[in-house]
Amino acid sequence: MASENVTIKDVAKRAGVSPSTVSRVIADHPRISPDTKEKVRAVMDELGYYPNAIARSLVSQTSNSIGVIRSRLTEENFANPFFPAVIQGISSVAHRHRLSLVLSTSKTFEQEDEECLTLLRQRRVDGVILLASHRNDQLIPRLVQDGFPFVLIGRYEGPEEINWVNNNNIADARNAVRYLLDKGHRQIACLDGDPRYVVSADRLLGCREAFAEAGLELPDGLVEHSEFSVQGGYEATLRLLERKARFSAIFAVDDLVAIGAMQALQERGITVGREVAVVGFNDTILGACVQPALTSVQVPIYELGQIAVQILTSQIYGSGVYPQHQMLPAKLVVRDSA
Repeated sequence: MASENVTIKDVAKRAGVSPSTVSRVIADHPRISPDTKEKVRAVMDELGYYPNAIARSLVSQTSNSIGVIRSRLTEENFANPFFPAVIQGISSVAHRHRLSLVLSTSKTFEQEDEECLTLLRQRRVDGVILLASHRNDQLIPRLVQDGFPFVLIGRYEGPEEINWVNNNNIADARNAVRYLLDKGHRQIACLDGDPRYVVSADRLLGCREAFAEAGLELPDGLVEHSEFSVQGGYEATLRLLERKARFSAIFAVDDLVAIGAMQALQERGITVGREVAVVGFNDTILGACVQPALTSVQVPIYELGQIAVQILTSQIYGSGVYPQHQMLPAKLVVRDSA
């Protein structure tokens, strides 16, 4: 029987199971017993049946696709220029390898874990790029345990050896805050991101280290957490102002947070750059467009995406050394805000 004439019902009838069971076998559902999976797959081979969505993967064991995993993706995250910049870097190399991208977005860390594993188990992708690491990350150990190819853009706190590419967020934040300290600022507010992300923790740690090097301590009352968004930075700065916190500078862990801080200050009649200095992070295109132009840590975002794909394709399709690590340099770009 030719494969193009075979339907899922034909497979089910020959195997003595329901069509829904065949679908679950195709998806490698964990609740289907190994014996049933073996029987159904034998019938599929016998009849020459390959579902359209995974035909290529069943035959060649490759999907020619890679997954990009971005957790808790909201409209605010889409607005962050970091995201399209890193995707452009990923796409530029993926295109050269004739690889398709599959974007997975979730509202919770738990959904992210399951959707990522489903993509890999169903062979819809050959490997994945993780765009962030969480504190107490549960996904990465599962990927390592199951032997799935992946690369992390960021730093991982766990003991497993993994592929990663990153900038040194601790050192880069330390250098940015040291710049403010060298200009004479002592009351520096830190607008940190979601503390569940490793990148937030690292940039806050770098801020604290700069203070420690100067023989000072960052007051807890000058630390505010927020979403990585303009609104998050705006609201965090308002909280500082409403409780009459004393500060002459703000270090924000993301440009959007810094821009939100500038808006809050300017609404209160505070001159950014003269009365309060503001430093951002990532040096995205928006920072140079606001007034005054934003001083920011320039991270090679596009290159992070490019190198992530290079490492991943080496792991999947080549014989590259595993694990691979690359730390990319960042620099402070000084403009009028600080």
